[in-house]
Amino acid sequence: MADTTAATDRTSDGQPALKRVMGPGLLLLFIVGDVLGTGIYALTGQVAAQVGGVVWLPFLVAFLVALVTAFSYLELVTKYPQAAGAALYTHKAFGIHFVTFLVAFAVMSSGITSASTAARAFSANFVSVTGLGLGEGIGITLVGLAFMTLVALVNLRGVGESVKANVVLTCVELTGLLIVIGVGVWALGGGGGDFSRVTEFDTGERSVVGGVIAATGLAFFAMVGFEDSVNMAEECKEPRRIFPKVLLAGLAATGLIYVLVSISAIALVPAEQLSQGDTPLLQVVEAGAPGFPLGLFGVITMFAVANSALINMLMASRLVYGLSRERVLPALLGRVHHRRRTPTTAILFTTALAFGLITFVGAVPALGGTTALLLLIVFTVVNVAVLVLRRDRVDADHFRTPTVLPVVGALACAFLATPWAGRPVEQYRIAGVLLAIGVVLWSVTVLVNRRTGAQVPRFDPAHLTGEGPTGPHN
Repeated sequence: MADTTAATDRTSDGQPALKRVMGPGLLLLFIVGDVLGTGIYALTGQVAAQVGGVVWLPFLVAFLVALVTAFSYLELVTKYPQAAGAALYTHKAFGIHFVTFLVAFAVMSSGITSASTAARAFSANFVSVTGLGLGEGIGITLVGLAFMTLVALVNLRGVGESVKANVVLTCVELTGLLIVIGVGVWALGGGGGDFSRVTEFDTGERSVVGGVIAATGLAFFAMVGFEDSVNMAEECKEPRRIFPKVLLAGLAATGLIYVLVSISAIALVPAEQLSQGDTPLLQVVEAGAPGFPLGLFGVITMFAVANSALINMLMASRLVYGLSRERVLPALLGRVHHRRRTPTTAILFTTALAFGLITFVGAVPALGGTTALLLLIVFTVVNVAVLVLRRDRVDADHFRTPTVLPVVGALACAFLATPWAGRPVEQYRIAGVLLAIGVVLWSVTVLVNRRTGAQVPRFDPAHLTGEGPTGPHN
């Protein structure tokens, strides 16, 4: 049977179409690899600090919220199998360019806060593995800045994240988590640890429900990443057919892994000890298998979070470049290196923002929580967009989620993004500063365009991804 997706090699505006190379297996590995990473490696201890021994419960609740939202993404990606994700859906649903810009900039900002979280986690593991004794202050910050500088240099050089490379990286990240699960099973089977801790609640001054909700808002950071898969729609074979089962299978696999990892962690290390420092899983391996080469596990952890940082900074710089190219951010941010063909100023801009976060915020919970906050707002908009776009008919069969799910998803995501969910004020300040920077730049661009009389094309979010100056990096 002929592959109809290959019938044309150009888009409607004459640009080269992306090559459809991803089948179900590669798409599954992409989704699993995108979700796995910094969240579970860095935040398990902080989640335990919120709820005690039932550290697995917030991860389970976060998985359920993500799953409901995933159904909304499934309807939209099979209805509009194009790259650009949330910005495209927002634009189609509401048609307000400024709102579309805010959603796109929020996604970009979430990439920077996520990468900054990874930088902090990398620093902590680097110090632990090397035994440099840099402490928790300026030393950790300097290592984080050096790491982010390295990420920027790699980004500037023009590294293309291929699907085959993603397979290797996913296997390494998965290996680290399977080691934690294996160590837990081995230790508990040999009479070590205390499995009874997995049912103990310790929410401090909060009620049990309040503690679980607050911890879920933080644990949600570990479940994000699945939404990036919609940016691969134009590079998938038969996306309308394969996306539903593959996305749900990928989320189910990562959700199960996270629950098993958190159970192993709390059974081997008490919550009060697990919440100390930024290397919780390293503590777990040390407690359950003292003879295991901790340096090796530390390197695996650094590799996992480094991969998260690189992918997120690539995404963020690419979005800034796309927004500049669409004339909604200053043209300066759209400059491309003539030889490397990388968006130089966009990379420097996003790296500068990351430097600021690492230097003046630093703490993993604040950065990870801000990432979750930004994406919860985006997910709320996407869940509403599904309902609005029901009036838009397309001439193709597509997945249709039960109406109750986007309603529940919108309400759950909106609630988890509010202060009533126990979210610290600091996260709103960080998110507010990042979005304010975007609004200022947008305003300046609009004024400059008006004063110079520039012919500004209509903002089309479909142009934010695809064949950019460095090629696909999703």
